[in-house]
Amino acid sequence: MDQRPRLADVAARAGVSTASVSLVLRGAPGPSAETRERVLAAAADLSYRADRTASLLARRRRHLLGVLLDVRNPFHAELVEEVQIEAGRAGYEVVLSTLTRDRDEARALETLLDFRCEALILLGPDASDPALDELAAQVPCVVVGRPVAGADVDVVRPAEDVGVDAALHHLIDLGHSRITFVDGGRGAVAATRRRGYRRAMRRAGLVAEVLPGDHTEEGGVRAGRRIVAEHVLPTAVVASNDRLAVGVMDAFVRAGVDVPGQVSVVGYDDSTLARLAHIDLTSINQDAPAQARNAVQAAVSRLDGGRTRRLETVLVPHLVVRGSTGKPRPAG
Repeated sequence: MDQRPRLADVAARAGVSTASVSLVLRGAPGPSAETRERVLAAAADLSYRADRTASLLARRRRHLLGVLLDVRNPFHAELVEEVQIEAGRAGYEVVLSTLTRDRDEARALETLLDFRCEALILLGPDASDPALDELAAQVPCVVVGRPVAGADVDVVRPAEDVGVDAALHHLIDLGHSRITFVDGGRGAVAATRRRGYRRAMRRAGLVAEVLPGDHTEEGGVRAGRRIVAEHVLPTAVVASNDRLAVGVMDAFVRAGVDVPGQVSVVGYDDSTLARLAHIDLTSINQDAPAQARNAVQAAVSRLDGGRTRRLETVLVPHLVVRGSTGKPRPAG
């Protein structure tokens, strides 16, 4: 069994990221003098030697794009399919690395780095802007689905405020005024949608109500049960994503609350869940093919075209109206 120290072992000994270790050992700019000293000392202590075969491989074009995704997110599955198609057209192969219950973002990213992908496409990452900037110093990165302000990464994202506005305008035009939002948790995408809801409600002169949730069906069920337990039901619910919306609807069905007769429900992502006939969920469509196409083009233009300027592409989402929304029931 190979017991040679790995890049991750040096990073752990030095107390820095694997990206920083790689930059130091390659003599690349970025890390501070103190970081360089710690990394070199750790490498010496561990008798770390870079794999020469791997180094030679790294000098040749591999034409691999690494994709980070949440395996539990059906919208990510749609994006990956489109990314695979676009990458194939550009002459690239795709390596997938997934988030699961016991596999976090850092570990998933380390896998992509171990595969020596030439560029990374990150679907809705939760990493901080400084962490993304550090990653981008090692390999070109495209972030899909969320804004990034302080990192040298390319961004492809929907105009979330436009999407949330479309959902609320639809409900308000139907006559709804008591509209509850089920939150998507601590992630960057969820935070953007939450802010969009509060802003849109404030502009409409309505009272915002945000219920805690996460990005799962179970989180939606919990929120739905809490809504049912309230003395007065809202007339409409907007969920941060389709999985939450489906969970809310499940709780309503079990409690005998009619959708949309008593409460209208709107999701976000327009995933395959939303299109199922027995769910028939009104939802915000983000144009997965366009996001994938722009993400792959951004990566390839850096790798093949030599582009260095940061690129941000903002796409306009649109509302798809289905059977989960309708006019509110008259009071009394």
